[in-house]
Amino acid sequence: MILSEKAKQISPSLTLAITAKAKQMKNEGIDVISFGAGEPDFDTPKNIQEAAKKAIEAGLTRYTPASGINELKEAIVQKFKKDNDLTYTMDQVIISTGGKQCLSNVFQSILNPGDEVLVPIPYWVSYPELIKLSDGKPVYVENKKENDYKYTLDSLEKAISKKTKAIILNSPNNPAGSIYSHKELMEIADFAQKYDLIIISDEIYEKLIYGNKTHVSIASLSEDTFNRTIVINAVSKSYAMTGWRIGYAAGPKEIIKLMSSIQSHTTSNPTSISQYAALEALTGPQDDLDFMVKQFAQRRDYMVSRIKANPKLSCIEPEGAFYIMLNVSSVYGKKVNGNTISNSMEFSDMILDVEKVAVIPGVAFGLDEYVRLSYATSLEKITEGLDRIERFMDKFN
Repeated sequence: MILSEKAKQISPSLTLAITAKAKQMKNEGIDVISFGAGEPDFDTPKNIQEAAKKAIEAGLTRYTPASGINELKEAIVQKFKKDNDLTYTMDQVIISTGGKQCLSNVFQSILNPGDEVLVPIPYWVSYPELIKLSDGKPVYVENKKENDYKYTLDSLEKAISKKTKAIILNSPNNPAGSIYSHKELMEIADFAQKYDLIIISDEIYEKLIYGNKTHVSIASLSEDTFNRTIVINAVSKSYAMTGWRIGYAAGPKEIIKLMSSIQSHTTSNPTSISQYAALEALTGPQDDLDFMVKQFAQRRDYMVSRIKANPKLSCIEPEGAFYIMLNVSSVYGKKVNGNTISNSMEFSDMILDVEKVAVIPGVAFGLDEYVRLSYATSLEKITEGLDRIERFMDKFN
């Protein structure tokens, strides 16, 4: 039997693999502390739950337009205007089954075989695979620690070629938590204009920002940038709605039209009930969002202080999202229980087996010196998990 060569080239998600293994261990009664999940540990706010119930009771359980209901599109248009100073019309908006499908739709809409897409290191694990599924080629842009692993003109110029079609921008970044300043975004915007690139701006963590940092959407910088940018967002992270599967995108009409056509032949419309729940998320009270951000900030501050106090550990201090990249390379080449640790995958496997702590290997994001810890879990579990990590680090010789 001959199967798809394209499908064979797709790497499985290490994030999902580690998380699944940790869940299986928990189901077997093992006390596992998981730093793996990329989702809030809070329940979906009550007002959003009630909106979904009302939608069911009202019989709003049938097919909707493939690109989403008009009420939610209008709410998204208003959200972009209020939060990002972006003016879209409803035919410039598509609603999909999560931000991931929005990205998949974009790549299928803009890429031809061999087209290259600039991908920053570190990157979210699915970017390269989605590009490859659309016959494109991910080109990894090496970014430096001293620049908080963000693009610079130097790093971009080294990666550009005649085949470059688009550039991915992710701010706040998963996994590093870095945020691009207005000045940095202007440089990227000018670079994209110089080489006539499509900008894919993943802004899914825009509400999860700490300290004095602010989020700026690159599409708001100029008319040119607005016309070449597709903005990706979702209700998943900000409103604790990961399982509801609602993402949305806005951009040039011709691209959104293609995305809608592709979606109509793949998944068709997003879940009707989830769309009405998302409508309430965007238009209803924001108190629960504010509460979650404060909790994430408290957890982040605690984790960073604990890590800084341990001479064997260091990390990238996040400005947004809810992840910390922990540098564990100090133990590479050393042994624990007779086994030598050489990379982040081996570290992740070993710490899960020995100390029952689930972390995501940094190699999944292009940074093998690190592992990713999510602080979308309780302070109690964070404290115990860090205790176990420190105990594990002390075992090396």
